[in-house]
Amino acid sequence: MSKRFFALFISSFLLVPISAIAQYGAPDGNWPHYAGDQGSTKYSGLSQIDKGNFKNLEIAWRWESVDKDLTELTRFTPFYMRGTPVVVDGIAYVSTGLSQVAAIDVVSGETLWVHDPESYDRGMVTHSMFHHRGVEYWTDGDKKRIFISTGGRQLVSIDADTGKPDPQFNDGQWVDLLKGLGRPVNPRNIGDNKPPVTIGDTVVVGSIIMDFPTLQLAPPGHIRGYDAKTGAMKWIFHTIPQEGEFGNETWEDGAWKKAGNTNAWSLMTVDHDLGYIYLPIGTPTSDYYGGHRHGANLFAESILCLDAKTGERVWHFQGVHHGIWDYDFPCAPNLIDITVDGKKIKAVAQASKQGFLYVLDRVTGKPVWPIEERPVDTNTSVPGEKMYPTQPFPTKPPPFSLQGSIEENIIDFTPELHAEAMANLEDYVTGPLFTPNIVAGTDEKKGMVQVPGAAGGANWPGASVDPETGFLYLQSNAGFSIMSLNKPDPDRSDFNFMIQMGGAMGTPLGPQGLPLLKPPYRSITAYDLNKGEIAWRVPLGPGPKNHPAIKHLNLGDLGSPFPTRVIAEGGILLTKTLLVTILTDIDLEGNVTGEGSWLMAYDKKTGDLISQVRVPKIHLHGSPMTCMAGGQQYILVEGGGVTEPSEVLAFVLPVLE
Repeated sequence: MSKRFFALFISSFLLVPISAIAQYGAPDGNWPHYAGDQGSTKYSGLSQIDKGNFKNLEIAWRWESVDKDLTELTRFTPFYMRGTPVVVDGIAYVSTGLSQVAAIDVVSGETLWVHDPESYDRGMVTHSMFHHRGVEYWTDGDKKRIFISTGGRQLVSIDADTGKPDPQFNDGQWVDLLKGLGRPVNPRNIGDNKPPVTIGDTVVVGSIIMDFPTLQLAPPGHIRGYDAKTGAMKWIFHTIPQEGEFGNETWEDGAWKKAGNTNAWSLMTVDHDLGYIYLPIGTPTSDYYGGHRHGANLFAESILCLDAKTGERVWHFQGVHHGIWDYDFPCAPNLIDITVDGKKIKAVAQASKQGFLYVLDRVTGKPVWPIEERPVDTNTSVPGEKMYPTQPFPTKPPPFSLQGSIEENIIDFTPELHAEAMANLEDYVTGPLFTPNIVAGTDEKKGMVQVPGAAGGANWPGASVDPETGFLYLQSNAGFSIMSLNKPDPDRSDFNFMIQMGGAMGTPLGPQGLPLLKPPYRSITAYDLNKGEIAWRVPLGPGPKNHPAIKHLNLGDLGSPFPTRVIAEGGILLTKTLLVTILTDIDLEGNVTGEGSWLMAYDKKTGDLISQVRVPKIHLHGSPMTCMAGGQQYILVEGGGVTEPSEVLAFVLPVLE
């Protein structure tokens, strides 16, 4: 690696004056939270890396996860490394798949300390995947702490300087997150794999909960606030309202007593000026059958706004009533200040799996543009199910994804391919968004084709915001799921029906191995939220344009679907001049190849691809971030895992001769 130059004075004019844009944007060359700031913008004002020199980026160092030393001991193999480091004063803090925390010098790539809460000793994590998306940095101006909520159900406070447990936090111990939920739970069905958030002296924790339980009695996804200094629980908000609480009547026949999930499994957002927390809430138990929980089921599949001091509800917006499609809100809400028809609005925007972007006034929860309750198909053949008669449809902005397995959304590069795809669908139920599920074999149908599928649409990488322009940028996927229900073994389950799920980007329903749907199969959409319009949309990646059935058509890029088993990866980093994301090499069938990945840069105004940097022999998965250290701007990205070493990679410009 060539010798690096140091120009500390650079930072004085490379930074946007963050104070001028309030709580938006990563401040002072740091990246102190998962999304840079707690408004979930993923924006930095740094501009040393720009349109002209992005192509010159080189790898400064590669840090291999300390999990490698535990794999043989624990016999646990970490899943994909897809978190995002936080950086303060030139030190990066990362979590690993086995919920260890490490501090890394950004300039040298050297490990400064490692903290191991031994989360793996508390058993397998839910969904059987040892992975983690990051940590939270907190300071009161004196103490500096790193918080992690582990896969093993621990809330841990670590001294950011030493890597040792905070001796004042729960008497130097971690907090047991199994306690305080109000009912006994199976530890195997609950955990966490995302950063908590802090506001004032409060640490707020959500959870990830098993999506495919065999019993109705499941862990509830209640939200809890803890004292950042002592570890004492300050408040709890029941996402499944208990008796006498607001919304309890939306769980008919006492369903609230057993139903679980309804959890904030994804990233959370904070407005420090208002003192509010914004939470994306998931689907109830069971994700795909609602016969045991009739009613709208508040606060499932809602944007939930809580007062950080008390944990009390300020407002909520439910995006799906009585959800049976796994359309939980999968990503952090984004804070964005916009001007609509001359009126300044403090807004919050929420991307969804179903392809809608909901834009609300974040003070009141009222829609910026009308959201209409429209009738949907309630003609279900599933015994015991009772569909909700309406669902919310935003009038603006337009959807970012195809919606519904309807003919106009089916691949049509040639009449022959379209006809073959339609013939493949004859054995399945198709229909618009919110089409009811079926019991397998009903009317000789194999299942219901759901578009978007259970993975979205949008997923956990979420959207990014440019606070200077009011533009929101979103990476999305165009896929489907094949849904059907079956009777479970009554000796193992007390559900009337349980899900069988299949489907993919291509086979089994796509013609000749091509995807079933129209492209783009993966895309970046730019919204001008001052107007509620799509400014541009571009495919991300080449996609199957060289497939033998369509190669002769000389098509442009079609967008590369997410690799098999990954579901979602990456995300969008915004800087003063660039939109940066990642792309994994995959073959025409959507399988990961051995080639590696690309670090991609786009023009924020037009969506034009500016440059791409080859990253050989590793597949990147995490959302990229940027920071200043030693006078240089770095871009850090996580990747690898499963069959590859889990790593953090640091990119930097070469020395100027």
